[in-house]
Amino acid sequence: MEKQKNAVGRRKEAVARVYLTKGTGSIMVNEREYKEYFPIMYLQNQVELPLKTTETVNSFDILVNVKGGGPKGQAEAIKMGISRVLCEVNPEYRPMLKKLSLLTRDSRSVERKKFGKAKARRSFQFSKR
Repeated sequence: MEKQKNAVGRRKEAVARVYLTKGTGSIMVNEREYKEYFPIMYLQNQVELPLKTTETVNSFDILVNVKGGGPKGQAEAIKMGISRVLCEVNPEYRPMLKKLSLLTRDSRSVERKKFGKAKARRSFQFSKR
């Protein structure tokens, strides 16, 4: 393996740049430990999922720069980025990750607001008089 591999993961407005090197299994998100950055257990599990699937939890050090969106979108962007970089490292991981649809970009995002409406679809309250 080369010195460092990298990939990008996206979800909603969140963009995560993931850098992977051989190591002991530390995951740093924006220069903080991922368990400190994501205090909610569900989000921690989302970040760990690709590593648990490929059984490489203690094999690599991962450095992540993530911006935009909220915590859930960021965690899922990181999940996708880690999955992509693991496929670069070893193409044999691809079927395992694809089976759990970790390589598929979730294209759902917020619908834009329309003019003459309060939100995307919500109208203003109707008054007869």
